[in-house]
Amino acid sequence: MLYLVLKAVHVLAVMLWVGGMAFAHYFLRPSLATLAPPQRLTLMRDVLRRFFAAVLVATGLVVASGLWMIGRVAKQVVQGGGSFSWPLDWIVMTAVGLLMVAIFVVIRLRFHPRLSRAVDASDWPAAGAVLVDIRRWVGVNLVLGVALTFFVIVH
Repeated sequence: MLYLVLKAVHVLAVMLWVGGMAFAHYFLRPSLATLAPPQRLTLMRDVLRRFFAAVLVATGLVVASGLWMIGRVAKQVVQGGGSFSWPLDWIVMTAVGLLMVAIFVVIRLRFHPRLSRAVDASDWPAAGAVLVDIRRWVGVNLVLGVALTFFVIVH
């Protein structure tokens, strides 16, 4: 039962993360194009601050639940006298997931503070340039997340 709860937490956290990226990338950002740079960039900074806080929790839950599930299965196999080896889908999930976490950390620790400083200084060209970088890396993470989800479903 605990395994199923952790698997549900794992999947729901991934859904929040990937779904949030899709919403921001395809719906929020284009809808804000009608706003003047000060309003658009301030709003995006504030939305991203909240979203990144949620993603920080989500990534923690994804990593913790994933490691626990792998450990649980490995323990059961070894206790049953078998030899545990990682299935291919777990290897791919772990590698791509850790890459996505690393990209998120770079966005959150490198780009978002630069966006915040530029918005606070009313340096709209600099804020816009940083937002382009954020959008690019969020796009990479979104592609990775969707591709990984597709891989897991069909594998």
